[in-house]
Amino acid sequence: MVMTLPFEVGVVVRDLELMERFYCGVLGCRAERRSGVPESVGGPAGLGGELVVAWLRVPCGGCVKLILPRSAPVAAGAAASPAGRLGLSYLTFHLDDMDPVVAELPAAGARPLSDPVVVRARGRRISFWADPEGNVVELVDARADDPGPGHSN
Repeated sequence: MVMTLPFEVGVVVRDLELMERFYCGVLGCRAERRSGVPESVGGPAGLGGELVVAWLRVPCGGCVKLILPRSAPVAAGAAASPAGRLGLSYLTFHLDDMDPVVAELPAAGARPLSDPVVVRARGRRISFWADPEGNVVELVDARADDPGPGHSN
């Protein structure tokens, strides 16, 4: 078996525009295309029927697909709770320097999930955030010896 394209991950969202601005503006993804997906595909995928999908290219390769169900929107009160649940828990982005991204995240609607915001583990710096809809985003860089300004570990 040979995989023919970079890996893709899909994230079901409530507000497609908000989430596209977040992943493109803060994490540097590039919007490639947006299209409708018919019920004949969205239904069997377990996503409730017709969908709108935005494909975002991750700078280092791969793709994040933001998926908005048209016929069965995600409930506004639905909260992400990744701890202890099966399935996708978070997206990980490897960066050469997370400090500029960490500085932008609060203004972009994200909230930190740990205190301190940046921790050291296994020779790397790691930071966990909830994106504007509560999905967990993990940032990782290899600068464990440099805690960066304003980060205590």
